[in-house]
Amino acid sequence: MKPLLFLDVDGPLNPYGALGAPAPPDGFHPHLMRPAGWSWPEPLTVLLDPAHGTRLRALRHRYELVWATTWEDEANAWIAPVLGLPPLPYVDFPAPAVPGPAGTFWKTRRLLAYADGRRFAWVDDDLTEADELWARRHHPAPALLLQIDRTVGLREADFERLERWAGKA
Repeated sequence: MKPLLFLDVDGPLNPYGALGAPAPPDGFHPHLMRPAGWSWPEPLTVLLDPAHGTRLRALRHRYELVWATTWEDEANAWIAPVLGLPPLPYVDFPAPAVPGPAGTFWKTRRLLAYADGRRFAWVDDDLTEADELWARRHHPAPALLLQIDRTVGLREADFERLERWAGKA
C-alpha cells in the first residue's frame, strides 16, 4: 500500500507569507478566490505555482494524495483545478480547532488517526519538533513531517526529498 501524502494548502502550496513582498516567489501567480468560509468583501489572494501540480501528479505513483488543510473539500473546488489535480480525499477537521497535546499542532492527532497505521508524509508550515516526536511515539509506521517555509512554499528540494522517502522500504 502506498504511503499517504498529506497536503496543506496555505504555506506549502500558497506561500501566503510572501503576499506583502514586491513580487511572489518564482513560478507563483496570484489567483483571486472566494471559498465559502471567506467572509471579507474582497476575494482572497492565493499564490499558486502550476509546476506544483505537475510534481504532485508525478508523486501519485508513489503516494496517495490527501488534502490536510482547513480548505477541506474546497481545495478540490479552488486549488485542484488551478494545479491540474483530480479531486482528492481530504481530512475533515472539526471546528473549532483544539490545541494538540504536548505542544503539538492541532492537526497532528487527527492526521495520525486518519493514517491509521499507514506510512505517511506531511507537508505543512506549522510543524515543529513536538509533532515529529509525537508521531514517532504514537504512530506505528514511519512518517516524514516536512516543515515548509510559508514565504517560499514547496521547492524542488522538498519534492526530491518526498520522492526519496517514498522509495524507501
